Amino acid sequence: MFDYKLLAALAAVIEQGGFERAAQALGLSQSAVSQRIKLLEARVGQPVLLRATPPAPTEIGRLLLNHVQQVRLLERDLQDQVPALDEGGLPERLRIALNADSLATWWARAVGDFCAERGLLLDLVVEDQDVGLKRMRAGDVAGCVCAGDKPVAGARCIPLGAMRYRALASPAFVARHFAAGVTAAALARAPAIVFGPDDQLQHRFFAMLGGEGGFIHHLCPSSEGFVRLTSGGFGWGLVPEQQVRGELERGELVELLPGRVIDVPLYWHHWRNGGELLASLTRHLEKYTGRWLVQV
Repeated sequence: MFDYKLLAALAAVIEQGGFERAAQALGLSQSAVSQRIKLLEARVGQPVLLRATPPAPTEIGRLLLNHVQQVRLLERDLQDQVPALDEGGLPERLRIALNADSLATWWARAVGDFCAERGLLLDLVVEDQDVGLKRMRAGDVAGCVCAGDKPVAGARCIPLGAMRYRALASPAFVARHFAAGVTAAALARAPAIVFGPDDQLQHRFFAMLGGEGGFIHHLCPSSEGFVRLTSGGFGWGLVPEQQVRGELERGELVELLPGRVIDVPLYWHHWRNGGELLASLTRHLEKYTGRWLVQV
């Protein structure tokens, strides 16, 4: 039999990003958390954590994290069916990975009512849409919104729709850098804005025009900040259409090449044995995300 106090310690260390914060979350001393991890490793006969900053699970650690995530969700189902087992603790919390642009645009409107009705708390982990699935593989999230369509072992994947991106800049920036037209050569010389090292949207747009190699760019790991920098004339960038409708209407941003868009398909990944709560959230997303995403 598993000792779930040991598994809870492992989950807390990964979810909280370290032993000190895990101890605070569990109401234990840091040494007690460390001792539980050591006991778990003695039980399975190998390390469950890589002692890095932040700590990362080993292969066996990922398997155990996947298990404890699903057990938590199934316990929620059992408490609903057998109310006497409900100890009156905190509301259920789902740990979900999603990209920053979804968080800045459609996510809150899509799931707000669901969370209110079910008394659900969310623990959101922000990752680029191209790499968010690694959180599922690591076992530290129950669901993931990302651009990958291949589910990890033990999970299912459904298409949600696509986010439409347009290449934008301020009118002054366009006049300064693209007076002779928007070409690959001009883009290579004009500063771009890139969300982070995993953001390839600007590279895709550059390649669409025949560009090769790199280009100069700012790094801005914030969706709201990305729009601010773009409208402030710092550079050009691919921005979600629904995030900047006001700026486009007011003329604060203009398209570099009107009609040339990039649609990024998004998929919802969730554990196959994640219980009724996760299944209900999945059905809700299937029903309502079409209001805000482009259907592909």
